Amino acid sequence: MSNTEILYNGRCPICSAEIAHYRVQAEKVRAPLTFTDLNEADLSDWALSKDQATRRIHARKDGQIISGFPAFLILWRDLPRMRWLARLMSLPVLRQIADIGYNYLAAPLLYRLHLWREAKRS
Repeated sequence: MSNTEILYNGRCPICSAEIAHYRVQAEKVRAPLTFTDLNEADLSDWALSKDQATRRIHARKDGQIISGFPAFLILWRDLPRMRWLARLMSLPVLRQIADIGYNYLAAPLLYRLHLWREAKRS
């Protein structure tokens, strides 16, 4: 099984909490997953700007970069306790709903919250 690298926003408390949960699961089963905070990464390796990286979760597997909800599917497939969710959410209608929910609700909301938090830091 090849390694999957997950790129996430470590400055987002929601993203960090979710990744911490996945990291614990991955460590327990020695899953081939690495988690990279985009704020500490060389994003040129990902061919992403910081703004692009911040807008969504990203995964890299076998040299391919996958963004958005499909990145969650890749992550879940690598975690034995989450494989059932990956299979379920891969079903055509559920995947379409999840894609829409992530792309038009969750990701934009998290991005706006991130911009707000960053503005407060300045």
